[in-house]
Amino acid sequence: MSNNKFKILSIDGGGIKGVFPAFYLALIEQELSKRSDGKTKIKDHFHLITGTSTGGIIALALSFGIPAKEIYDLYLKNAENIFGKKRGFFGRLRHSSHDREFLEELVRNKFKEYFKGEDPRIKDCLTNVAIPIYDLIKGNPSVIKTPYHPNFKRDLHIPIYQVAMATSAAPTYFDPYSSDYIDLDGMERPFRNKVDGGMMANNPTIIGLLEAIKAFSKEINDLEILSLGTGYKKFTEGSDSKRKKWGLIYWMVKNDRKRLIELFMQSQSQLVENYISLLQQGIDKTEQDNPNFVYDRVNVLLCEDDLIEMDESDSNRIKNFAELAMAEYHERGSSILKNHFY
Repeated sequence: MSNNKFKILSIDGGGIKGVFPAFYLALIEQELSKRSDGKTKIKDHFHLITGTSTGGIIALALSFGIPAKEIYDLYLKNAENIFGKKRGFFGRLRHSSHDREFLEELVRNKFKEYFKGEDPRIKDCLTNVAIPIYDLIKGNPSVIKTPYHPNFKRDLHIPIYQVAMATSAAPTYFDPYSSDYIDLDGMERPFRNKVDGGMMANNPTIIGLLEAIKAFSKEINDLEILSLGTGYKKFTEGSDSKRKKWGLIYWMVKNDRKRLIELFMQSQSQLVENYISLLQQGIDKTEQDNPNFVYDRVNVLLCEDDLIEMDESDSNRIKNFAELAMAEYHERGSSILKNHFY
């Protein structure tokens, strides 16, 4: 990191749609592999990585130097086992759509592979991370953090795979995550009823910005932020819409889409995007010629053919979705590399 800027990477939630940021970052690492200074991994270029849900899994993996290509391959090769055994309609009336055992074992083994066969903990991350979750025990949002501030001692013991499972426990898709762990002093601690951070921070860019200002004592004009989405589709129903039935079937069942959850997560992402743009460029972009900090948002507007559900399991559809990342990279990759990696 050659300049004095404080560099933040943020990755949205979105289930299997995490292949979009994973593949985008794999393309960046392909370019970084040509460097002669050894800074060939994403983690070498950011002071703080924040991610929610699938973005949280990716953020934690990147913080260990796990190549983005390996994360992408992990999703692609295992989607059928993660999401392919979806419960039927009546089963989903009482239970979540999927069991998480396979995903938990998959993620846990990948982290152990990069930590000599042991379970790494939050304190072991090689760059700082901030991972939002929702805590059903306390009834409030929470952010799991590496100890980058003297007061941040609560989370450093937690095994990383458990944090990954907690932040990705999307309601109706997976049960809330519950487990226990042995802390560094040998005491058993509960880690129970944690829910997907996408409930309040599907786009965690604002978390990264506030942590930089308050925990790292940075000025806003010291920041360089790269924010990666997972694709979005505009939710529109015109005033002349003939729709009369707006009940549970439309919002949670019709065409096997959970529109209500999609709407919550997407609207939060869009709101954060708008606020970050406001902070960077001012009201009505009156400061765009002299922005307050460096900020790039990489996302893609999805048409009906591109749209996949968060629990899509068909590898061909997932590959086609990831190809959207290649198109975005070809369009803006050189400027992203220039702004955040050189």
